[in-house]
Amino acid sequence: MTGQPWWRDAVVYQIYPRSFADGDGDGVGDLAGIRAHLPYVRALGADAVWFTPWYPSAGADGGYDVADYRAIDPVFGTLAEAEALIAEAHELGLRTIVDVVPNHLAATHPWFAAAVAAGPGSPERDRFFFRAGRGARGDLPPNDWASVFGGPAWTRVSEPDGTPGEWYLHLFAPAQVDLNWRNAQVRAEFEDVLRFWFDRGVAGIRVDSATMISKDPALPPVPVHPGPGEHPYIDRDDVHDVYRGWRAVADAAGVGRILVGEVWLGDGARLARYLRPDEMHTAFNFDLMTQPWDPAAVRASIVRTLSHHAPMGAPATWVLSNHDVTRPVTRYGRTDTAFDISTPRRVVPTDLRLGTARARAAALLVGALPGVLYVYQGDELGLPEVEDLPPSARMDPIFAQTGGADLGRDGCRVPLPWDGQAPPFGFSPPEAAPPWLPQPGTWTDLTVARQESEPGSVLRLYRDMLRIRGAVLAGRAAPLRWVDAPDGAVAFERAGQLRCTVNMAGGPVPLPAGEVLLASGPLSPGELPPDTAVWTRVTSA
Repeated sequence: MTGQPWWRDAVVYQIYPRSFADGDGDGVGDLAGIRAHLPYVRALGADAVWFTPWYPSAGADGGYDVADYRAIDPVFGTLAEAEALIAEAHELGLRTIVDVVPNHLAATHPWFAAAVAAGPGSPERDRFFFRAGRGARGDLPPNDWASVFGGPAWTRVSEPDGTPGEWYLHLFAPAQVDLNWRNAQVRAEFEDVLRFWFDRGVAGIRVDSATMISKDPALPPVPVHPGPGEHPYIDRDDVHDVYRGWRAVADAAGVGRILVGEVWLGDGARLARYLRPDEMHTAFNFDLMTQPWDPAAVRASIVRTLSHHAPMGAPATWVLSNHDVTRPVTRYGRTDTAFDISTPRRVVPTDLRLGTARARAAALLVGALPGVLYVYQGDELGLPEVEDLPPSARMDPIFAQTGGADLGRDGCRVPLPWDGQAPPFGFSPPEAAPPWLPQPGTWTDLTVARQESEPGSVLRLYRDMLRIRGAVLAGRAAPLRWVDAPDGAVAFERAGQLRCTVNMAGGPVPLPAGEVLLASGPLSPGELPPDTAVWTRVTSA
């Protein structure tokens, strides 16, 4: 054992609070439900839990429109309950990571109300991006920037005297007002928010949309093909000064406190800049998640990721999905198995049996890689994307702002099935309100209770995988070593003890020599079937 810091090879379980467990029966997940199920998370094999936003919010974007960073939304519970949750998790050996959203505040935040009331040119408006409109009467937005969710990135306000006034910037929904990070009050406020949560015992801060907080104050058009650092609001060079300040706050909070950046960048060298020793500890690596089910593409992505992280001395992170991404069981069951966050989500023919086999194999693949592993709630159950939600049930602003052309992300946010034969499958107590998003009635075989009793279930596979990972790989600075693999397969070794082989070919390949520690599916004598992964003990030459 090297005694390396916990965050260099942790297993982090992502909880989407609205959909994890409902303790009070209102149909919405809450802190009481989470606290009751923390032992489940620990039994899975997790080292830490990441909570998506639990702050007061109007819910315009799943809680990412934050009205108060020092409180808990009443639908989830109270600040005292959050503090108890953090303490109880710690007693179980689980560290906690909370989400901070620095790009924007909710339109219901007191700062925004004060800005609208104060009028043009005020210090209150300088915290945001208020600009006069174009055209003779200012009826056109200040520029042509588009919202990530579709439609324009500007909304006009009425001035205190009731006349049509300035426009404010929102790169996401209109209820998410972009902050001006050149403003000293903005910087001081968020550094204090970090201290607030570190003081309450959290181990880490996940930084949402970390590349987007800096904007060119001239508000120029977005170039057709922007070069490195040339985009007016993505990955601008001055963003790093902000995170150096945040790193100082984390370091001052004590050993083991970390920053995790959500960094969606195709340029690995630019991503690595966020991982310099005085900035983020880790950043989400989405490259592998976007690759098709193809051995050359998968291997190239792993090589690329490790090579970009190595110069910074930072561990890579590995994810198969999250609350923004189509679930692996569905993705891998399609003809096109790649994923692009900018591609509209539509119903596509899917072979769920094939997708499940590949998702199981992918779990063993990422579980054996060096670095940090993130598991999104429900992936350990093999849940598919719920694509047939009725329009009236959909909550994601992407669905509304694209007029339904993009189904949005609700399908991966459906509440978890815990037990029972019909919805709500133990998500809520008896006689509760219906879940906030409807669960498919076909999930009977996917509940936690059913899978705990089935040796071949996805849940049992994840538990076995994380148990072996902890015993063989955890705490070891064990680099990856590629080994020869048959055509259509990838294979590598870790710690001189474990070999991972994944068959992505159309037919079987020879089973590697050595004791089988774990397989993602049934094995044939001497053969590794297609869409199957196996962990074997490395044999001496």
